[in-house]
Amino acid sequence: QVQLVESGGGSVQAGGSLRLSCAPSESSYIRTSMAWFRQAPGKEREGVAAIHYDGSTTYLDSVKGRFAIFKDIPENTLYLRMNSLQPEDTAMYYCAAELKWYTTPLSDLLKQHVYRYWGQGTQVTVSS
Repeated sequence: QVQLVESGGGSVQAGGSLRLSCAPSESSYIRTSMAWFRQAPGKEREGVAAIHYDGSTTYLDSVKGRFAIFKDIPENTLYLRMNSLQPEDTAMYYCAAELKWYTTPLSDLLKQHVYRYWGQGTQVTVSS
């Protein structure tokens, strides 16, 4: 079973930036649809950004223009670049990979139930 290893979390002040990384233990999985989710204490997990296997992307409305999801396939790594971070971005961030159903459209890629594999998470804390 593939493992997803996240890194790059940390503590920053409001307005700061971070870049999260996710590396699949098997390189073939970097070519699948992948996504970043987050879960704040007391809240449900929500999809933040996703990249379809065809390269198209979708974002949670509140992060549009601030976050960017992209892959470096030769480096076998999925990234989430986060700029202009705000306290409300504080959460555990999780990487997800491979759709359970190949035909899942881009519009559904921020739904957690469509993914087969999950990482352990990396904490992001933004102070005001």
